[in-house]
Amino acid sequence: MKIRKIARVVRGVPAVDGAGVKLTRVLGGNTVEEFDPFLMLDSFDSTNPPDYVRGFPMHPHRGIETITYLVEGEIAHEDSLGNEGMIIPGASQWMTAGSGILHQEMPQATERLLGLQLWLNLPAAEKMTEPKYFDIRPEDVGVAENACATVRVISGSYEGVEGARPHHIQATLLDVNLKEGQSIEIPVKEEETVFIFTLLGDAMVDDEIFAEKTALLLTDGNSVEVSALPGKILRFILASAPALHEPVAWGGPIVMNTQEELRQAFSELRAGTFIK
Repeated sequence: MKIRKIARVVRGVPAVDGAGVKLTRVLGGNTVEEFDPFLMLDSFDSTNPPDYVRGFPMHPHRGIETITYLVEGEIAHEDSLGNEGMIIPGASQWMTAGSGILHQEMPQATERLLGLQLWLNLPAAEKMTEPKYFDIRPEDVGVAENACATVRVISGSYEGVEGARPHHIQATLLDVNLKEGQSIEIPVKEEETVFIFTLLGDAMVDDEIFAEKTALLLTDGNSVEVSALPGKILRFILASAPALHEPVAWGGPIVMNTQEELRQAFSELRAGTFIK
């Protein structure tokens, strides 16, 4: 096994988005090339409802998939296709924006909102695919348990345990709850982009300690090794997917391959022809 090393460290920073939601912005415009095909990562973690209840009112997306995963809390959602529902703890909403969708996500006041939203790029040939939702319920998430950790397989597989199968890029997403002072080694595909995100607690990787709410891009290899500190639990997300190696033209909630495609999308928004 070739253990992956640290290629880049991205520490999350406080940000405000939507109608005034306080969050931690981790991945964004300055990480696109290295983290390809992962575009954006926002983390939510608050015990104060005024930080987030104003939510993300109706807004457009095109050319991407948004993956919202909750550990604690609830988020109500609805869209221009007539879909509506609630994201609950342990659930994930995998939305394919494709050719264009308008949707809103409104976190509900609870004791704690803890989770994340990850944007996954769509290949150029599939950017204008039909929009759709892929709701992953808690019971759809595979669970692998051993003496050191509980691994929830949101998508992909781990030690023979299967999660959901995405419609487009076959990304693997694992939610790993590591016990105090324990270590875990996770096999990954050598040709894929792999990073971990420390959702709760500090992690030791490659003999270095990294703080909570940090993304660690990893070098080539077919295995990832992560340790929790003595007396401290660690919860992290492992994300893996094949890179697209395609040009990215990103404007707000829309991600295309060329500036012309981006201009066309915003022109259609203004003209009321965005939804196909």
